[in-house]
Amino acid sequence: MLTVVINLAYLLAAALFIFGLKRLQSPATARGGNQLAALGMLIAVVATLFWQRILTPVEMIAGLVVGGLIGMILAKRVQMTSMPELVAAFNGFGGLASVLVAGAEVARFLTDSDGMTASVVPAAQVAAGVPLDFTTTLTILLSVLIGMVTFSGSFVAFGKLSEKISGNPVNFPGMRALTLLLTLGSLAAMVWALIGAPDFPRVSEPVVWGVLALAGLAFVLGILLVLPIGGADMPVVVALLNSYSGLAAAATGFVLSNTALIVSGALVGASGLILTKIMCDAMNRSLFNVLLGGFGGDAADAAPVAGAAQDLTFTATTPDDTAILLSYAETVIIVPGYGLAVAQAQHQVRELAELLQKRGVSVKYAVHPVAGRMPGHMNVLLAEANVPYDQLFEMDEINHEFDTCDVSLVIGANDVVNPAARHDKSSPIYGMPILNVDHSQTVIFLKRSLRPGYSGVQNELFYASNTRMLFGDAKDSVTALINEVKAL
Repeated sequence: MLTVVINLAYLLAAALFIFGLKRLQSPATARGGNQLAALGMLIAVVATLFWQRILTPVEMIAGLVVGGLIGMILAKRVQMTSMPELVAAFNGFGGLASVLVAGAEVARFLTDSDGMTASVVPAAQVAAGVPLDFTTTLTILLSVLIGMVTFSGSFVAFGKLSEKISGNPVNFPGMRALTLLLTLGSLAAMVWALIGAPDFPRVSEPVVWGVLALAGLAFVLGILLVLPIGGADMPVVVALLNSYSGLAAAATGFVLSNTALIVSGALVGASGLILTKIMCDAMNRSLFNVLLGGFGGDAADAAPVAGAAQDLTFTATTPDDTAILLSYAETVIIVPGYGLAVAQAQHQVRELAELLQKRGVSVKYAVHPVAGRMPGHMNVLLAEANVPYDQLFEMDEINHEFDTCDVSLVIGANDVVNPAARHDKSSPIYGMPILNVDHSQTVIFLKRSLRPGYSGVQNELFYASNTRMLFGDAKDSVTALINEVKAL
């Protein structure tokens, strides 16, 4: 009877995962979808704890309270600018959890000093004489490999996103050869463990040492896989690592014969791979090219004219001139970028848009798929400021409207509006689909300086005849625009 109830709970959890994921497709339903998926995970966790009798009810409640408090504190304290690295950290901890569970399963099969099965082995397995066979060992090894690569790689991504590690691609002589050797070593450790698996319970050393060797090799491999990737490719890396964490969880689900974990891991792994493909298409780059040819890096702040291309001139503007342009325009398209997140100007941008709409101006937001430092970064940022969902448009939906747009207000975006992507074959962003901001009648750039974006590529649009540069912190600049519009 208990088994039937547990299986029904897992089925309900899986259904909630699927419906929750479906509702994440739209910003209008994403919050509810997240809540459905969270409820599904709560049901799965509670069902597992009751089934395995791991904890007492009091301990379970205490764990839920402590974990809930930690999650609530993180949700309240973490700024939107830190969201990409928080996502990377979550991916890393997910991978580590898979490794620890796989290691615990290996410990279940260890023998005591008398050659008898250790007490930690489940009674059902002892009675049935279940060995650490080829299939079980393979799923354990996959959990360790994928989980450890995810763990170390995610925290390298965390360091790059939080600028604790340089965002530039990091390479050293022999790095590719070392990565290849680590990959071959990891495969050798897996083969060693698999060869020793059928001899359980008489011989367990090959499995134990194989898992330990694999964990160490995969840890270093994860670091070397992410270090050479530049800052411009971080959205792709975050999506890929998210997929890795899901695949590691699914492999762990097979180790534990846990249906809910298999379903949830498979959903995360598949959706992460789909998102990775979308990110690659948005940059017109293959995943192989991203992993082996990363570009972009740090772009330090500087004085307004710093970073200007030689023999090119730009046109600066002021808040009052910009306010006049915006107020008397018929259509305004706002293009958010990472600079908006850094300045935390999303609330001011919404207020400015509302003021313009009261004056009869049509205001829309154009969101590029790889704007920011993680997939969906701008959507989350604008949703936090309660920007109406029907004003947000993806690149393919709004690109044709720039031809009739009076003013495009670009706030902190750079590479996703650079015309060089269309014609400069020597540019690393050549072929990347961009927002057609340069087709607008007037372009207003809110930037701190003329420094290149995260890809390190100079933006031709800075020097276009229809572009005006409004230098300064985005939050301060938008606040000044609000005051000027109110004064008109």
